[in-house]
Amino acid sequence: MVATMLPTLLPIFANLNVSWHLVPLAAMISLVYSASRVELPAAIIQRSVRLFLTIFLFMGVVFAILWVLSLGL
Repeated sequence: MVATMLPTLLPIFANLNVSWHLVPLAAMISLVYSASRVELPAAIIQRSVRLFLTIFLFMGVVFAILWVLSLGL
C-alpha cells in the first residue's frame, strides 16, 4: 500500500522549502541539549523551551540581516 502511495507523495515533498526543517531541528537540538544538562523533567521542558526560543530569535535576526543586505542586489 505504501509503495502505491509513494509516487503521489513525492511531488508534495519535493516542493517543501528546506527552511521548514529548521523548526523540528531547533526543537530536537534544544530538547537533547537540555536533557543532557538537567535531570528533572520540568526543568528539561522549561530550559528547552527557552533555548528553542533563543535559537529561533537568533535565526530570525540572522535572516533579517541577510534580507536587509540582499535588498540592493
